[in-house]
Amino acid sequence: MSAEPHGTKQAVISYPEGLPQILKLSDLEFAKELRFLAAAKLFELGRLTAGKAARLAEMDRVTFLYELGRIGVPAINLRDEEVEAEIQAARDLFE
Repeated sequence: MSAEPHGTKQAVISYPEGLPQILKLSDLEFAKELRFLAAAKLFELGRLTAGKAARLAEMDRVTFLYELGRIGVPAINLRDEEVEAEIQAARDLFE
């Protein structure tokens, strides 16, 4: 039985034997990549903040935000109405 930090749980993902090697990853690298990709997707969907997603990925926040660029996920995660508000605020500055 592995000791886990208080308040944490584990999820188990089954995958075909040899899949990490097909992706040119070690088993440990593959597990790390799965954690990062899950965290990145939840962040992209707005389900987790950057800080919480970084903790899920077992990274510091700055590294997590930097790594998002590697997979094409914007580090700034604004909803459409927030983008419109930011654009309008920028326009108001220059009028």
